[in-house]
Amino acid sequence: METLIDKTTADTEMIDLESTIMELLVNAGQARSCALMAIQAARKNNFEQAQQHFDESKQAVNQAHTIQTQLIGMDEGSGKLPTTLILVHAQDHLMNAMLIQDLALDMIELFRRTSDTQGAIQ
Repeated sequence: METLIDKTTADTEMIDLESTIMELLVNAGQARSCALMAIQAARKNNFEQAQQHFDESKQAVNQAHTIQTQLIGMDEGSGKLPTTLILVHAQDHLMNAMLIQDLALDMIELFRRTSDTQGAIQ
């Protein structure tokens, strides 16, 4: 039989888990947004701003990855954490942010090369 103390502990752990997952989601979303802003800045030939946005994106991914590592440690590969829709959603956001970062690097470089070529032609 679950006691009141056990229930309170379980509720607190669930709230902590939900807060941790939300923090992962927020950082992953921030990383995605910053990577997209880096691409937009590069499109406007503002490569300094593009680099700043990309650096912010990397910081946010690093924070999200740290949280992800903590969650993996809590799970210990044995299914101790419940697989919830919000956890899957957060993981999806992180994966997408990392993919957009990879693409952003190439796109920024392409915009830089295009800018250099256009400057030489004029």
